Amino acid sequence: MSALFTPFTIKDITFRNRIGVSPMCQYSSVDGLANDWHMVHLGSRAVGGAGLIIAEATAVRADGRITPSCAGLWNDAQVEALIPINRFIADHGAVPAVQIGHAGRKGSSARPWDGGAHLKDEEGGWPIIGPAGEAFDDDGVRLWKTPSQMSKDDIADMQKAFVESAKRALAAGYQVLELHGAHGYLLHSFFTPLVNTRDDEYGGDTRGRARMMLETVDAVRAVWPENLPLGVRLSAADWIDGGLTVQDNIQMSKWLKERGVDFVDCSGGGATPAARASVGTRTADQVGLAEQIRAEAGIATMAVGAITDAQQAEQVIASGQADMVLLARQMLRDPYWPMHAAQELGADVKAHIPVQNGFFVG
Repeated sequence: MSALFTPFTIKDITFRNRIGVSPMCQYSSVDGLANDWHMVHLGSRAVGGAGLIIAEATAVRADGRITPSCAGLWNDAQVEALIPINRFIADHGAVPAVQIGHAGRKGSSARPWDGGAHLKDEEGGWPIIGPAGEAFDDDGVRLWKTPSQMSKDDIADMQKAFVESAKRALAAGYQVLELHGAHGYLLHSFFTPLVNTRDDEYGGDTRGRARMMLETVDAVRAVWPENLPLGVRLSAADWIDGGLTVQDNIQMSKWLKERGVDFVDCSGGGATPAARASVGTRTADQVGLAEQIRAEAGIATMAVGAITDAQQAEQVIASGQADMVLLARQMLRDPYWPMHAAQELGADVKAHIPVQNGFFVG
C-alpha cells in the first residue's frame, strides 16, 4: 500500500491523502478579491486529486499585501468571493485551507514579472512597517523603502488584524488555517536576528524575538475552532551566518505546539537578499529540516521544496520525514499530479479524484 495515498487526520479534518498544494502567490486579485482565476487555479488542483489545497498568502490588512495584486481577508466582500471557491474544493474531495499573513517590510512591491522592486506611493504603493527601521535591500539601483519600526500599539493592532482575518477565514469556508511566519514577511522578520534589532520585550534573545509570533498564535487560537487544524509556516533555517538555525525553529515549534498549533509547514530563507527563499539545493534541504522538527519537537510537519516525482514523495511519507508533502511549481506544471502519482504507485486512483474523471481514467 502506498503511504502517500493513506488518509491523514488532524482534529476533525481528514485528508484523503498526504498531498497538498503549497500556497502560491498568484498576483491576480483586485482590491484583495478572489476571482475566476482563483476558482480555476485552486479548483483544478482539487479535481486533480490533492488532499489539501492551501490558498496563497492572504493579507490581514491592505498594507499587508506583497503587491497591489495580492489576495486579502480584511473585509467581508473578500469573504463572499471566496465562499464558492471553497465550496467547490470541498465538494470535490479536497480540504480548503488558507495562509494569512502580513508582508511587513517586503510589502508595497511590484509583481515579480514587473520587476518586484518597491513601488513608490504615487505608483500604487504604501508605507511599510517592520520590527525595525532597516530596508530589505540597498542595491543602489532600485527603490527599497525603509519601514517604520512598529510600536507596541502597532503590534497590538496587528494581532487584532490577524484575529479578524481568522474569523473571516472561517466564514469563507476554510477548514485549515495557516499563519505565514516565513520568507522574511512580518512574523518571520520579528523572529530572525537578521532583521529584528529591537531592545524591548519583542527583541533580544530567542524568546523575545518569538514573542510576536507566539502572542499572535495565542490570539488566533482563541477564535479559531478547536476542532479545526491550525498551522504555521516557518522558514526552518535562514541559511546565513547569524540567522535562524533549525535548532531555533525546533524551539519555536515546541512553543507553538504548547499553544495548540497542530502542524508546521517547513520552508526556508527569505529574510534578507542574501537568504533567498529558493536558492539552489537549499530548497531540497527543507525536507530534512521538516524531518528534524517533526522528530525533535514532536509536532506534525508538512514538507515543501523540490518535491517533483511520485517515488520521492512516497519516500518522504514512508520514511517518516513528514506527515504531508506540499507541491508548488510541480502542481503548476501538472494540476493532475496526484492522479498521475496514484497511477504510478498503484494506489486506487478512483478514491482520490472526482467520479467525473475517475469513471473514465481511474
